Amino acid sequence: MSRKYFGTDGVRGTVGEPPMTADFVLRLGYAAGKVLTERRQASASDRPAVLIGKDTRISGYMLEAALEAGFSAAGVDVLLCGPLPTPGVAYLTRALRLMAGVVISASHNAYQDNGIKFFSGDGFKLPDAFEAQVERALEFTMGCNAAAQLGRARRIEDAAGRYVEFCKSNFPAELDLKGMKLVVDCAHGAAYQVAPHLFHELGADVVPIGVQPDGFNINDMFGATAPDQLVMEVKRTKADYGIALDGDADRLVVVDSAGRLYDGDELLFAIVGHRARREKVAGVAGTLMTNLGMEQAIGRLGIAFGRAKVGDRYVLEMLREKGWLYGGENSGHVICLDKHTTGDGLVSALQVLTAIRESGKSLAELISDLALYPQVLVNVKVARGFDWTVHASIAAAQKEVETSLAGHGRVLLRPSGTEPVLRVMVEGEPRSAVEQGAESIAAAVRQAAGA
Repeated sequence: MSRKYFGTDGVRGTVGEPPMTADFVLRLGYAAGKVLTERRQASASDRPAVLIGKDTRISGYMLEAALEAGFSAAGVDVLLCGPLPTPGVAYLTRALRLMAGVVISASHNAYQDNGIKFFSGDGFKLPDAFEAQVERALEFTMGCNAAAQLGRARRIEDAAGRYVEFCKSNFPAELDLKGMKLVVDCAHGAAYQVAPHLFHELGADVVPIGVQPDGFNINDMFGATAPDQLVMEVKRTKADYGIALDGDADRLVVVDSAGRLYDGDELLFAIVGHRARREKVAGVAGTLMTNLGMEQAIGRLGIAFGRAKVGDRYVLEMLREKGWLYGGENSGHVICLDKHTTGDGLVSALQVLTAIRESGKSLAELISDLALYPQVLVNVKVARGFDWTVHASIAAAQKEVETSLAGHGRVLLRPSGTEPVLRVMVEGEPRSAVEQGAESIAAAVRQAAGA
C-alpha cells in the first residue's frame, strides 16, 4: 500500500505542520468514523463507539477536541479517558466492547511532535486495509450528519483504575514485590499516574521519577530513551531495580542495582528463557534490528526465531501468522500475547519481575547465556523521501564495511518510519571496528544527502 499519511505507527508529525494540524485531524476523525460506520455489522442498531486516550503533550488537548468533533460529525460516539498508556487504551477498547480505540501520542518523540494510532475492537492495531480505507475517505470533502445522527461524548472516570487492575492480573497471585525497592521512571508521560500505583499495590517500595508532566517535558531527560536519570536514582536510593517507560508506556528498559542497563533484546530473553524452562516455547519474533547474539541464544534453547520488519506492528503480525506468543524489539517493545494484545511496558516489566521472583535469580543471572554483539546505530538526518539506494557512494561504503566484518557481523540501512532520518546500524566485533564502520557509512550518507 502506498501511504500518504500513515506511517509504520499511525499518523505522526510535528504539531502545526501537515498532517498534525487541527483541520486535518478533524477530517481524519470524520473519515475514520465513516469507515468504522461502514464496517459495523448491518444488523447493529446502535451507533459505533470509540475510545480516545492520549499522553501528556500540550497538543493533546487540541488534537483530542478535533478528533472528537470529527467522530461526532460522522455519527460515532466517543469515550474519553484522558492520559493513559497506549496499551491501556488497547485493553479498555476490548474490555468495553468498543469498535475502535484511538491514541494521541508520538511515543518517544519530543513534545513538539504528536501522532494518532488506531486499535481495533479486539485490542490489536488496525490493519493496513483499514488505513487504506481511511486514506481514500480523506480524499472526499468532509460532511456532517444531521443533528439527530450526531455522536455523543462522555468521559470514563475510572479508566486508570481499570487498567491498573488489568496489569495486576498479569502478575501471579501467589507472588508479590514486598521487600523490593523500585525506581519507576514515567518519562513525564502517559503512565505518570498508573505506574507508581501499580508497583506499590503489588508491595514494592516505589521511588517515582518523571511524574511531573507540564505538557512540554515528555521524554525530556527522563524515560526509556534517556535512562541516565534512572541509573543515578537507582544508585542513589540503593534500589534493587529501575524501570523506565517511554512517553506512551509501550516500551521498557530496566536498570539493576549496579547501574547496568538492559535493553529489549535482553528483557525478552529473560522472559522467554524463564518460560522455556517450564513450558514449550514454539518461537520468538524479533526484527531486522534484533542483535545477532539474541538470535543465536534463542537457537541454543531449541526455539525457532524469525525477523520481521522494524516496528512492533510487524512483530505482532509475524507472531499471529506463526501462532507464536513472544516477540519484541531491542528498543524496548516486548510482546507477550498470552498477556496482552500489544506491547506493554508495564505488563512486560511484570513478566521480568515474575521471572526474577520465581527463579530466585537476578536479571543478570537470567540472561547469563546471552552474549550480545556490539551494535552501533547512527541516525542521519535526511530530506523526506531521500532514496539512499540510488547512491553508489553509499553502496560502496556499505560493501567496504561488510567486507571488513568478514562474515562476523551485519550492516543494515533503513529509513525511519516516524522521523526524517536514515538509520545506519553496524553489528559485529570488535567494537572499535563497528564504530568506525558505522561512522564511515553515515559520512557517505551525509555527503550524498547534502549533494
